[in-house]
Amino acid sequence: MAKHTQILTLIFTFITSIILPITQQELVTESSIHDLLKSKGLPVGLFPKEVESFTLYDTGLLEVFLRGPCLTKFDTMAFYESTIRANLTYGSLTGVEGLSQEELFLWLPVKDIIVDDPKSGLILFDIGLAHKQLSLSLFEDPPDCKSEDMLNLKKRSRKEIGFDAQM
Repeated sequence: MAKHTQILTLIFTFITSIILPITQQELVTESSIHDLLKSKGLPVGLFPKEVESFTLYDTGLLEVFLRGPCLTKFDTMAFYESTIRANLTYGSLTGVEGLSQEELFLWLPVKDIIVDDPKSGLILFDIGLAHKQLSLSLFEDPPDCKSEDMLNLKKRSRKEIGFDAQM
């Protein structure tokens, strides 16, 4: 009987060791992206409200999926593709793909987003040619992001759409 109990304990331990990591990964993907950012020392407003889902891999790779490409504004215009990828560590998103910012009439890809010292109230955006320090207060709340329909509207001339159409 004792041998039977040991075998059952061994089987239970084995099954638990397989199922528990899967359950923990599912819990991570079920929480909101904004909660995840906060837990990693980043402001919740880095991604728009329109996030459909996200996946955080064991390697730290974060994939964020939106309903579609969209446009929003922080200090300047920002464009999110349908999928944004980055390596997530505490206080930073590095190797960002799928996010661009408008600077002097040019769209530049955001490469890294870093909060070195939260007490400073600043966040650093690496846009390749330069580093921008912005106030963390710009990212306190997830922004609304205008969909592709709005992007198409923005491409039309002001005369075609009237002067009242604004973002």
